Amino acid sequence: MDREAILKKFEPNLSNILYIMHDLQDTNPERYLSKEDVEACADYLNVPYSYVHSVASFYTMFSLKPRGRNIIRLCESPPCHLMGAHSLLDYLKGSLKVDVGGTTKDGMFTLELTSCLGACGVAPAMMLNEEMFGNLTPEKVDAILDKRRKEI
Repeated sequence: MDREAILKKFEPNLSNILYIMHDLQDTNPERYLSKEDVEACADYLNVPYSYVHSVASFYTMFSLKPRGRNIIRLCESPPCHLMGAHSLLDYLKGSLKVDVGGTTKDGMFTLELTSCLGACGVAPAMMLNEEMFGNLTPEKVDAILDKRRKEI
């Protein structure tokens, strides 16, 4: 779906800003809001560019720079931290050869942190795109990422 079609799905009401931004980002092959997306959203909602940009930069679910085809969001909440998320973060950074916010050279994965996934009972947890995984170990993470590599 192109940018114009996405905008037309919604009334030009400021209460639709998050829905519009999600759809714009989800249809972008690099999974981010481009400058043109932000401008189009601002024009459509009749608000300043800076307003849409500030919303996009406030929420961690949005990105203003290109990302990989798969977004890994590792939870860093206190329960996940206590159950080993920091060690998993070190493992992921080494395994993927990226830092937080970085994308693998092949464009397959972007590594991000999130403050809470609401999965404290299965800490440490992460999301891969929209799928939740818990009770993670380095071996489980490897299996999850290997499976994703084979699916594409």
